[in-house]
Amino acid sequence: MNTFEQLSQQEKNNLKQELDRRYESFRSKQLSLNMTRGVPAPEQLDLSNELLTCVTEHHYHSQKGVDCRNYGGVDGIPEAKELFAAYMEVATDEIVVAGNSSLNLMHDTFMRAMIKGVMKDEMPWSQQKDIKCICPAPGYDRHFSICDYLNIQMITVEMTDDGLNMDEIESLVANDEGIKGIWCVPKYSNPTGVTYTDEVVERLAAMKTKASDFRIFWDNAYAVHHLTDTPAQLMSILDACKRAGNPDRVYMFGSTAKITFAGAGVAVLAASEKNINWLRSQMIFQSIGPDKINQLRHVTFFKNIEGIHQLMKKHAQILKPKFDAVQTTLEKELGQKGIAQWTNPKGGYFTSINTPNGCAKKVVEMAKKAGVMLTPAGATYPYQKDPFDRNIRIAPSFPPKADIEKAIELLAICIQLAAIEN
Repeated sequence: MNTFEQLSQQEKNNLKQELDRRYESFRSKQLSLNMTRGVPAPEQLDLSNELLTCVTEHHYHSQKGVDCRNYGGVDGIPEAKELFAAYMEVATDEIVVAGNSSLNLMHDTFMRAMIKGVMKDEMPWSQQKDIKCICPAPGYDRHFSICDYLNIQMITVEMTDDGLNMDEIESLVANDEGIKGIWCVPKYSNPTGVTYTDEVVERLAAMKTKASDFRIFWDNAYAVHHLTDTPAQLMSILDACKRAGNPDRVYMFGSTAKITFAGAGVAVLAASEKNINWLRSQMIFQSIGPDKINQLRHVTFFKNIEGIHQLMKKHAQILKPKFDAVQTTLEKELGQKGIAQWTNPKGGYFTSINTPNGCAKKVVEMAKKAGVMLTPAGATYPYQKDPFDRNIRIAPSFPPKADIEKAIELLAICIQLAAIEN
């Protein structure tokens, strides 16, 4: 098969006529498919329906005798801390088990750093000049929104196959005291699916930073979200920071939002004991305690860390055929044509595809006109500005497999048309 570059002008004209015909055929079907966000499918949510009945009017005390209906326990009930400490690979005094949203925890951690500083003897970020955060991209748009909301300048660093361009990052943080943090989705990264190598983790932990109050915001949202029997392995960032003599450098976040119920899960924050104590001393002014009934539900439902792993195997059985459909359709439509590159993740919730430069916005708009809603072009970059206008995030979790095949076929048609017209 010839690549696009090898086609003659007449061959491109003939191909465009065929693609136009297929595109108009899709438009006539009046599709209405939404693939904008990584939303669990109803079949995935059904896996956790036992949460609705496992705590009753006869069962509302924790194993330690805590009445979960009442106030207290700002950092979580003891058995929830034990379970999620195992999940986060930390000690029980290095974790806070909170409400349903890890995004809420991330926002609040940034906000506390702005108002109170990252530690008692550090100046609040809001009282310092030109506060900046490194934002690997393509990345998670809601991370970027937090920085934008707080007027924190974002520095874009391109993602690599190993995770991060550490040479560039090390140079940046060593020479700019205004750089206070970096966002990381270290495992099955959103949207590329990349998992950081051991070398990247170790260099993040050990790198010299000009700012004494520099922090890593480690959003391990997809820690157990495997799609294969050979899951990616991720080194413990907290252990690496301790070995490097920087135990307070990292805040780690996670949740069960894509494990149990997306709107009624449990979120966690893990860090050094010193960090946890500092954060907890501020949290008591915000809340008298989280939803301990929900924490009890999750402990009762999972029982232990193995219960989480077993549930995630069932999730994979639902998700993998959908991700396979993305790969099969992209390969069928675009393979060897030389106009697009896409990832084949071993886990997580997304596939990332790069169109020819200058085509992503056009592709997304064309797909929308034919009834398929994709994540807006540019959303995976700070300020929603993809400098190459090429990256598109594919979120195949929610639609049925047959709809995914239609959507990806249409996407491939739009990419080819945009490439020809460009």
